Amino acid sequence: MESRKAIIIGAGIGGLSLGIRLQSLGFSTTILEKLDAPGGRAYVRKVVQQDGVWSEVKQRAPLEPNQGFTFDMGPTVITVPHFIEELFALEQGKAMLSTPDYPAHVLGENARVREGNSGGEQTSKYVQLVPILPFYRIYFDDGTFFDYDGDPISTRTQIKALAPEDSAGYERFHADARAIFERGFLELGYTHFGDVGSMLKVVPDLLKLDAVRTLFGFAKKYFSNPKMQQVFSFETLLVGGNPLSVPAIYAMIHFVEKTWGIHFAMGGTGALVNGFVKKFEELGGTLRCNAGVTSISLKNELGAEPVGRFSRRIAKGVTLEDGSSLEADLVVSNGDYANTYMKLIPSKYRTWNSDAKVKISPQSMSLVVVYFGFKADGLETNLKHHNIILGPRYEELLKDIFGRKILAKDFSQYLHIPSLTDPSLAPVGHHVAYTLVPVPHNGSRLDWELLGQPFVDKILRFLDERGFIPNLRERLVYQSFIDPDYFATTLSSYLGNAFGPEPILIQSAFFRPHNRSEDIERFYMVGAGAQPGGGTPSVMMSAKMTARLIAEDFKIDSSILG
Repeated sequence: MESRKAIIIGAGIGGLSLGIRLQSLGFSTTILEKLDAPGGRAYVRKVVQQDGVWSEVKQRAPLEPNQGFTFDMGPTVITVPHFIEELFALEQGKAMLSTPDYPAHVLGENARVREGNSGGEQTSKYVQLVPILPFYRIYFDDGTFFDYDGDPISTRTQIKALAPEDSAGYERFHADARAIFERGFLELGYTHFGDVGSMLKVVPDLLKLDAVRTLFGFAKKYFSNPKMQQVFSFETLLVGGNPLSVPAIYAMIHFVEKTWGIHFAMGGTGALVNGFVKKFEELGGTLRCNAGVTSISLKNELGAEPVGRFSRRIAKGVTLEDGSSLEADLVVSNGDYANTYMKLIPSKYRTWNSDAKVKISPQSMSLVVVYFGFKADGLETNLKHHNIILGPRYEELLKDIFGRKILAKDFSQYLHIPSLTDPSLAPVGHHVAYTLVPVPHNGSRLDWELLGQPFVDKILRFLDERGFIPNLRERLVYQSFIDPDYFATTLSSYLGNAFGPEPILIQSAFFRPHNRSEDIERFYMVGAGAQPGGGTPSVMMSAKMTARLIAEDFKIDSSILG
């Protein structure tokens, strides 16, 4: 019997993860990617020296070690390695959708790998994962820092040194964050909230855990020192969330990292993407790059064009930028939620996801990300693999970015220097780095053609003059950057958002875009724009949630669900 056909729009981590799962379910899956290589937000930029000039090269294969600079353009923080192991363990007829999401061996004090290879047996066939310590070095504006590493002794020792008045508060925070983690992540993490009833069942627990107040307000319950308030609330910025407005259920991130650690794929996140592509293709899937989609084809149950807003609408394929069409039994978008609906499906066929609803949905902030390579000779620095460099303001800066939507004079940044862990990502005697600065999305009407380069110059000058990378401007051999316009155009994100719908309370759980469309039958969403939300582990969870819905809708034989 001919297998059912599936089309996934977008080869981001969510799309690739779902592609692997659909192949294991017996679908013949094609992933269509607009860019010239897979990854989506996890795209890789490669720069080599040609005739004395450093310039970007377009190639899917990795560079030879030390041949040039390899820049991960997006996600660099990898957690919950057993999610990755499960994907690499899937086979045809072995979908593992019914097995426990958290097997006993991945829980408990011995679950976290602290040294050596942190990838499991199957993962190690495709990519090498290693643990990173500390998770982050967090610099405060006065020059002091906190090494966030999940170690109970180290954490308590540093709190006692920096904010002794908060030692007892940390113990209370630790206990309450654990309770939120156990309920919100371990028990409810894979719940698809597709109806109001599923949401109402968990509301009493969330209220009891105080998980619906803002994360920053939650942190202030336990910590009086501003430094500790920042340490235990900043992480949601890495998934597009404002600590002043995301619900306190995100306090679980502390325990997600504490339980499984922070990891790095040798060769960069792009090496993990390539591993997923290899696995997908081994299972018989097809990846097509340079294959942008312009519309999703809709038919009714008789195979004709649907008529009117309330006629039955079924996704039956896509039309590509080159004018060609592909048919399928189901279509999934790993693209931006807002632009998927507003650009790929005519408004007359959408009631639940109407233009009006989509446009009023708050979007996450955007980013300016500076990619740079520099000479390392004689460099003395305290920087680590992951660095959070906080500015002089915290709450007011967040209000500038998310509320007032202005480009402030000050900024905070995440500085990533992967060549400290993997020297092969840069030429001998050099480091490769990127620094990421949250900025308002394009609803701000900021002119990035005018503001971009001066802002980048200001960021690099800061790193130099504040001594993070001494003499950086003399050491620089390459720099480039992306801004909200890149997200809006190259990545097709509405308003240039960097993480999809903002993860506030009214856009969480049931209120976040659903993985199964209410408007279009056999049309699904996966990735940061769907449930459960943004972040590398969440988009892999999203893939499993969407795969379960597809298996249910297509009445897949339970014997292969695992």
